[in-house]
Amino acid sequence: MNRLKKALNGAVWVLIGVLGIYILGYGVKGQSFSRAAWACTRILTNAEGELQKTAAKTIYPGLAFTAGDRELSTSFEEFLIRRAAEIFPLYPFIERQEVYQTEIESAATKEILMEGGAHDENEIDIQTGEAFDLAEKVEQENQAAQELAALDEQVGRPAGEILGVEYTMEQLADFEFLRNSFFIVDPTTDITGDLLNAKRLLGKDMRLSTDNSQPQILIFHSHSQEGFVDSVPGDNSTTIVGVGDYLTEILQNTYGYNVIHNRDVYDFIDGKLDRSRAYTLAEEAIAPILEQYPSIEVVIDLHRDGVPEDTHLVTEINGKPTAQIMFFNGLSYSKKNGPIEYLYNPYVEDNLALSLQLKLDCEKFYPGFTRRIYLKSLRYNLHMRPKSLLIEAGAQTNTLEEMKNAMEPLAFVLDQVLRGEE
Repeated sequence: MNRLKKALNGAVWVLIGVLGIYILGYGVKGQSFSRAAWACTRILTNAEGELQKTAAKTIYPGLAFTAGDRELSTSFEEFLIRRAAEIFPLYPFIERQEVYQTEIESAATKEILMEGGAHDENEIDIQTGEAFDLAEKVEQENQAAQELAALDEQVGRPAGEILGVEYTMEQLADFEFLRNSFFIVDPTTDITGDLLNAKRLLGKDMRLSTDNSQPQILIFHSHSQEGFVDSVPGDNSTTIVGVGDYLTEILQNTYGYNVIHNRDVYDFIDGKLDRSRAYTLAEEAIAPILEQYPSIEVVIDLHRDGVPEDTHLVTEINGKPTAQIMFFNGLSYSKKNGPIEYLYNPYVEDNLALSLQLKLDCEKFYPGFTRRIYLKSLRYNLHMRPKSLLIEAGAQTNTLEEMKNAMEPLAFVLDQVLRGEE
């Protein structure tokens, strides 16, 4: 028995040693040691199949019994990292505090961090790098503010008040700061500084090039049956569709955009909720609309999220309880297999640019209104226009009032970006 115990302990320490080489290899890029760690990683990865199953059944028989014959979804190195991390008692506590499960589409869940980046209570001015005379700068800003206020009053648009943070390009140029402050990267995908480049993304012109004589914005709902705590069964005006009605009304009546709201149902088939083909059916219906109206530049798929029942995504804006929102991007990229060619999206960078510009305006005018932008591996119909958005507004635990209140700041920041306002 002692001999078996020693053998098991030795095996565990060998695994921990290999894992240490693996971690050090990631941290010492460009060194020969890194290449050795890479080789170890490949060996581990190639041995992933039966070895992982056998380890799981041997060391965690309860887990193996629960899982049955289903394939484990994580790679062997991820399995090792998690097991090693769980040696430390603090890990389970942090994990419970930081993650929860939420749903974006049928048969697919995502692990998402509840807390966004901490909001700096002190306003940070964006510096252009040029030398300004302070009095001249103040005078210029006052004049610009007066002109903007006059324009807002003339067209009936709300005037924005900076209550939050304006981030500097120096801050945003730091890839780690940008990624960790404004994004959540799902374990199924990954992103590098080549794509997540603040200077390039913020330099993209997201202004509309068409006037409102023709449709400019299309709003639809892949999941039209998503409701709230006080939704009335069978009444779509009390679901996400009704929230879309209100967003359409604001964009049209307050900001003067020409908006089409598609209220068709793609997730309720033969009297049953069925989201297995919702995105496919939505694309089949939306494509002809875009072909009929090539003037449409912005396509918004408006959702509500799914969270644990004890989670309430709400903040206060203008004295009203307001559901928090989240911008969601599909990267058409699998961390395990690379680019997903059959879900090709030529507009991934444009989609990211629009989401990031909106997110930063939300941080500037409505701190606490948005959660971090979620990045996942698939496409989610974001390939139909460069200015495509998937927005998760609130969740099933919000009220219809909180959801509608959220459409007011959302419409404001959309207008800011689509008009090119600073």
